[in-house]
Amino acid sequence: MNKISPQFCERLFGGGGAVIGALAVGAGAFAAHGLKGSLSADALANWETGARYALVHGLALVLVALLAGRHPGPPVMIAGLGFLAGVIVFSGSLFLLSLTGARWLGAITPIGGVCFIVGWLALAVGWLRR
Repeated sequence: MNKISPQFCERLFGGGGAVIGALAVGAGAFAAHGLKGSLSADALANWETGARYALVHGLALVLVALLAGRHPGPPVMIAGLGFLAGVIVFSGSLFLLSLTGARWLGAITPIGGVCFIVGWLALAVGWLRR
């Protein structure tokens, strides 16, 4: 089995984190200016939570990219994948829940939270092993 190069991880997680950061800022601005009058207070709060978590984990992905270039290894890869999956599942489900009101999406959101936790724990292992 081929190893994934540290340069690929740097590009994937660094670029992905930057794009997620930009999308999170856009999502926050969209909520403040485009959704404020059309969503309930609860739906707007869910949207804002999704945007905030996406922004934080976009920054975390940039940190993972920096670590991947200097100290590559499975924990760093797991951290990056955990953060990516977490943004997609956690923030994505909150955005969809806000727009559609489909309450079943609330059952999916904690899976994204678990991905975030796994990402942070893997980042700790990767950092401590360096």
